[in-house]
Amino acid sequence: MSAHAQQLSPAQGGVLPSDDDVAFYDEHGWFVSPRVLADDVIDDALRGCERYYRGERDMPFPLRSGFRDWKPEDGDIVRNNEFVSLQNRDVRRLALQPIIGAIAARLARTRRIRLLDDQLIYKPGGLATNGAVGWHTDRAYWPNCTSDNMLTAWIPFHDCDEARGPLVVIDGSHKWSGMDDLRFFNNPDLERSEADFKRSASQKVVRVPIVLRKGQISFHHCRTIHASYPNRTNTFRLALAVHLQDDANRYRPFQNSQGKDIHMVDEQICQTLPDGTPDFTDPSAFPELWSEDGA
Repeated sequence: MSAHAQQLSPAQGGVLPSDDDVAFYDEHGWFVSPRVLADDVIDDALRGCERYYRGERDMPFPLRSGFRDWKPEDGDIVRNNEFVSLQNRDVRRLALQPIIGAIAARLARTRRIRLLDDQLIYKPGGLATNGAVGWHTDRAYWPNCTSDNMLTAWIPFHDCDEARGPLVVIDGSHKWSGMDDLRFFNNPDLERSEADFKRSASQKVVRVPIVLRKGQISFHHCRTIHASYPNRTNTFRLALAVHLQDDANRYRPFQNSQGKDIHMVDEQICQTLPDGTPDFTDPSAFPELWSEDGA
């Protein structure tokens, strides 16, 4: 059992998704948990984020570039920092909470959940520009993964209502075809990009803003189309997206439609198998959150 795949408390075990919850996730592509994260874990992680933004690092990271990593000189914009849990002990404690893995395992019907990566997204209050994160699917950014069953846990560091820039999903869009290349993360014009994928979708587009209280987590399928609204308040909005692998996921080589080899940053931070293939089960890069063996 991984050091992080610990047993749940009796209270936590009582809030795992029911069969009806899993059926809802299967149908809609998203799920919202009860309040399952302790305030002290979130508050410690918030202080860890503040240290990270000041340039402090608790653990070395093998890369200096090639991934999103906002720095103060970038200005008062929407901040996107990746792989923070591999560099900051307080964010790591939050990202690897066993309850996150246990809920994800139930939803994905898998016996084990591993980290893939994470993103810390900060939206300043009163931002003059739009401040939205554009429509995309996470699967579109993970072409070197074999699994179509991966998912993301989205964790706000505070109550997050519709005015404070919550995650918003397109209900049931994980079942749509033709969305494998939907990568509008950096396009804040939600109306225009929505019009683009509407032309390819025969289904009705139903937006669902995910309003959460501090301690709640939302989960969405890797093929669910999602974005986040602008922060229209005068205070910051901070959330951690924890991207999760199911037990079956492995690395695969991938070429785009032009025949160009495509790679993920994750390939550069893990060990390789004897044949040279990146090992997406390497616990140093992709620690385990939850396993049935340790349940």
